[in-house]
Amino acid sequence: MPGKTTKRSDEVIGHLKDWIVEQGLRPGDRLPQEKALLDQFHASKGTIREALKGLEAQGLIVTRTGPGGGAFVSDMPPDHMTSLLTNYFYFKDISIHDIYQMRIQLEPELAASVVGLLTDDDFRRLQTTMTIYHQPPETQDEEHRMRLAELSFHEVLVTLCPNPLLAFTCHFLLGLLKNLRLCHDIYDLPNPALWETGKRYQMELLEAFKREDKTEVRTIMREHMRRAESLMEAQETIILDRVL
Repeated sequence: MPGKTTKRSDEVIGHLKDWIVEQGLRPGDRLPQEKALLDQFHASKGTIREALKGLEAQGLIVTRTGPGGGAFVSDMPPDHMTSLLTNYFYFKDISIHDIYQMRIQLEPELAASVVGLLTDDDFRRLQTTMTIYHQPPETQDEEHRMRLAELSFHEVLVTLCPNPLLAFTCHFLLGLLKNLRLCHDIYDLPNPALWETGKRYQMELLEAFKREDKTEVRTIMREHMRRAESLMEAQETIILDRVL
């Protein structure tokens, strides 16, 4: 059976991506003008334009018209990519266990990866996210907002993680918790134990970070994730029972 034929524009897209990496281009850097691309990749004007449109659709470049215009390497925000991935999973049957099965494995490593790297400013950022624990929520709407705000502590760790792949994966999991309908339904239920759990474990993590104890950080974060999973799954059961 003959193999699938690759479009010429797709070939050029692959070559262009390789060339951008080889040249060390960074977000904001301009790609060569169209004529230079025609000569470099031995392609027609139509093929080059189609390839550039393909790269722009992928979010890898941005094109601008007018004086000073052209094609520029794009700085793809993580939120953009996680939003696209979240949309893919939006209609999938994702459970709390599915999400926390990964968080339990990855977030202890995420936390351990920043041990010894935190500056005074980083500690202030983490401490600032914990101001939500100054007093318990008084209304259900306030509790819902607090559930989302509690994730800010973990999002700060994501921005500090030196491993971009680990950081992106954890950022994506946090995005699921913030955007999936199931999670929002869970946050609509009263759950004071989740507030107490978040407060206790995040305070313990902050102290362990200050002691620069990787083993302790891993242990605390793993316990935090397991406890959060248990509380979230209990709420998930209530939601599913209502649906049935």
